[in-house]
Amino acid sequence: MLFGFPTLPEKHALVVERVDRLRNRLRFLLQGQPRRWTGLLRRSTFARAIQGSNSIEGYHVTVDDAVAAVDGEEPLAERTEAWKAVTGYRNAMSYVLALADDAYYQHNEGTLKSLHYMMLSYDVGKHPGRWRPGSVYVRREPDNAIVYEGPSADRVPELMSELMTSLNAASPLPAMVRAALAHLNLVMVHPFSDGNGRMARALQSFVLARESIFDPTFSSIEEYLGHHTPAYYDVLAQVGQGGWHPENDPLPFVTFCLTAHYRQAEKLLQRTDEMARLWTLLEAQTQRRGLHERTMLALSDAALGFRVRNATYRTAAEISDPLASRDLRAMVDAGLLVPHGERRGRHYLASEWLRNARDQTRAPTVTTDPFSGEVVRVEPEVR
Repeated sequence: MLFGFPTLPEKHALVVERVDRLRNRLRFLLQGQPRRWTGLLRRSTFARAIQGSNSIEGYHVTVDDAVAAVDGEEPLAERTEAWKAVTGYRNAMSYVLALADDAYYQHNEGTLKSLHYMMLSYDVGKHPGRWRPGSVYVRREPDNAIVYEGPSADRVPELMSELMTSLNAASPLPAMVRAALAHLNLVMVHPFSDGNGRMARALQSFVLARESIFDPTFSSIEEYLGHHTPAYYDVLAQVGQGGWHPENDPLPFVTFCLTAHYRQAEKLLQRTDEMARLWTLLEAQTQRRGLHERTMLALSDAALGFRVRNATYRTAAEISDPLASRDLRAMVDAGLLVPHGERRGRHYLASEWLRNARDQTRAPTVTTDPFSGEVVRVEPEVR
């Protein structure tokens, strides 16, 4: 027996429709934009998802280093355990995206174990790629009290087989709901010695990707979960009640995930609109200053607050190291970038003009209750 229900309440079905409408708007906007423009947005969205999911487990890296992980570059800081966790998660999620449109793929325990191995292979003590050999407990910090105990280890293979079978079967439930239930079931079974939260969030994204929910990168809610970790833990505790209780109502967790989908889609629409306006400003400025149009890739990254490095710029622009160096010097001479650091740590930040240009493109952040459609908060533009 797994967590689930046969039909979705009408009010939740309406929220699914509202999320779909937002994603259709996002699809329309992205399809009409330059390919390099959307590539930057996709990369930063993927990086924020990786950063968000790992931050929930206490593995904190900057967005810049998350972008470096996505690009296959070295971090500016030292290679810590957090960096190993982030790069492992990147490898697993890259494989998820690669399998998204494989017509012959079926969910199975072997792939799930492989994803776990990719995430945790840096620590053999966590049994990467294997079901846990014994009991598992979730403890609360700082008093170390046990707040959850998973089912016995001998039940794990049976439960995970049941979960994979359910994911491969036809279902009347919307994909977002099936993905949320997959997340809930895996995290409650807790089949691994460690990394269960990351695996549950990866599986949720995997189900969404397999169900052709828009662009898989723009369908993840991991960034949202990273920013709302206490609420995420609270709803899991509400549903789990301290142990394996699949007879409990999973609707509170589904409600939380649908709200996350809606608000993440709102955020992506805002970023897309702001990016379009920023790109227009940078296009006019690079033309006026005689810079090649490819420099907008570096300038937009810097304007959004990222550190620009030769390696990441030349990868994005698909140019040689010497040409990337010449472009970066030209952007510095034009007063658009400011150099920092030396040698391996050399990077570039936005100039005052570029920061002001970014401020001109900002829009208010609107947060909506997806179940009522009412605006619950408006945060003004940052100036």
